[in-house]
Amino acid sequence: MGLFDRFRTTVTSGSDSAKPDTSEQDATRLIDEGHALEAQGNLDEAMQRYLEALQLAPNPARAHLNRGNILLLQGDLQGALDAFKTAIKHRPDYAGAYYNIGNALQGNRQFDEAAVNYHRALEIQPDYAEVHCSLGIAHKELGQLDDAIASFQHALTINPDLVEAHYSLGQILQGLGSFDDAVTSCRHALAVNPDWAEAHYIMGLALQGLGLLDDAVASYRRALVINPEYAESYCGLCFAQQGLGLIDIAVTSGQRAIEIKPDLFEAHYNLAIALQKLGRFDDAEASYRQSLEIKPDFAEAQTNLGIVLKELGKFNAAETAHRRAIELKPELANAHINLGLLLLTQGRFAEGWLEHEARYDPSYSERQSLAPELGYPRWQGESLSGKSLLIWPEQGLGDEIQFSRYIPLLKSRGVSRVTLVCKQPLKSLLGTLEGVDAVVTLKETGSLPLHDYWAFPMSLPRFFDTTVETIPAVLPYLAASSEQVERWRRRLPAQKPKVGLVWKGNASHTNDANRSLSGLSMLAPLWSVPGVIFISLQKGQGEEDAAMPLPGQPILHLGSDITDFADTAAIVAELDLVICIDTAIAHLAGAMNKPCWVLLPAINTDWRWLQNRSDSLWYPGVMRLFRQTAGSDWVSTINDVADNLQLWVDERSGKM
Repeated sequence: MGLFDRFRTTVTSGSDSAKPDTSEQDATRLIDEGHALEAQGNLDEAMQRYLEALQLAPNPARAHLNRGNILLLQGDLQGALDAFKTAIKHRPDYAGAYYNIGNALQGNRQFDEAAVNYHRALEIQPDYAEVHCSLGIAHKELGQLDDAIASFQHALTINPDLVEAHYSLGQILQGLGSFDDAVTSCRHALAVNPDWAEAHYIMGLALQGLGLLDDAVASYRRALVINPEYAESYCGLCFAQQGLGLIDIAVTSGQRAIEIKPDLFEAHYNLAIALQKLGRFDDAEASYRQSLEIKPDFAEAQTNLGIVLKELGKFNAAETAHRRAIELKPELANAHINLGLLLLTQGRFAEGWLEHEARYDPSYSERQSLAPELGYPRWQGESLSGKSLLIWPEQGLGDEIQFSRYIPLLKSRGVSRVTLVCKQPLKSLLGTLEGVDAVVTLKETGSLPLHDYWAFPMSLPRFFDTTVETIPAVLPYLAASSEQVERWRRRLPAQKPKVGLVWKGNASHTNDANRSLSGLSMLAPLWSVPGVIFISLQKGQGEEDAAMPLPGQPILHLGSDITDFADTAAIVAELDLVICIDTAIAHLAGAMNKPCWVLLPAINTDWRWLQNRSDSLWYPGVMRLFRQTAGSDWVSTINDVADNLQLWVDERSGKM
């Protein structure tokens, strides 16, 4: 039951100031009997008592008001309004009658007219807490949220225990993202009425907004104990359980919400997200489409549908979905970035770079590109002749390596000084770039001199009008220092061929569950290729697999002793081949012109590898792509790598 429904049938009886006579006493008795009958659900008998009271009462305002209340319960809105207005004719200062008129109009969604009557009631009785609360609801429905908050707060200054005001205030605060205050309001409401399912639900939403997902789940479940058919609470559960990694359970919760309330578009949407996370793209598509049938202007569902359609290979339909999302909500950064990634994947760089700029929009839900506060402007393609430019890092280490290739091109445009800011592990490596004047880490930026402009590295392709045909791919553009190469050479076996391995990436990467292998053992088919020396470049996640290899896993583990990418580059320089998943090591090997085989996931394949290619235009002649053929099956892909490794070894030994 919504808050308004709790107020709609409220009867404000009032009292008469004149000394009662016998007729008035009888009328009062009849009204009280009517109240009792009304509470029992005997509306016809209650109405009869009120009509009898009207025949006796010298001042019939109270009986008219209560008669109107019965008519409202019976669905006769106009009759109820007429009765309330008749009460006011008999008693012009009857605040309760104006209040009930407001509630009746509010129940009919006539919020402007309801507000007018609430204001009239408050002119008569300014300290009427319930009227302030109902006025707040009218403001809320009219989108006047500041006024609504003020009304609820005013009601609570008059009556701190007014549970409906606490609840409604919490509801608005939650919607505004003031989650801490929303939780406080809901707790006040629940302290008075602990069995209020709606308040538990709103508190669940607020706790979810605070990232307290276990507590949110507990609130949703409490709401469901009170009301087992509360579809919205199952819908909230579906979302929170996904955040806890309980995707299968989330699917069940979403499905239950839909069973209870088939037209709850949020339930179809949340279920679609869960199905998408499970790789059930056909089912996810159906759920997104169902949510859009219910709410066709739901831009977020449109762009998520586009993502799913891309995974299903329906690129034209995916583009249509993203563009429709942008049409519905031009400011939706997720739709722009999703469209950009789709276009880039298709090699439509001219269009894609522009949309890809949405990656640093503050509203982008997965934003990793954070604009610095430097006191000078971002470069937007102006002439750089005689100007200084600072490149600010964004996203992953591999991105910094890949797009550092543009530094020499900047110098060709007349830049006087290029300063490259990077993450600490890349500093020494990026110092080998041609054209870079200074390389500093993020921690060292406090003492930087002023520059004319700054730029993100992933925006440089746009300003150089990079197309598939014009990718700057002069290799190598990074190198290892001779001193470090010599130091690491002493730790490497002399035997050839030496093949470097990386099987896991950064666990915080959004697609890591799909791109990383479960463990080193998955590469076991490679061990069957005789004569190969395997070198582990694995650092961090997965490092322990190589440090303590299983019997039959011939691998030399160096990852634990690697301190930065300059160390990794020195090792790679001494290798004959690198085999890795889609991580920064692939970009390092490619930038060094070292042969590299990359295992690509079937789900959410990164845009830079384009479609259906077994080579990379970013690293021509040295990189080979092995694509996963099914969403979770690496076996056939790794067997293919093993077969090709045997052919590669045979070619090197002259057997072919």
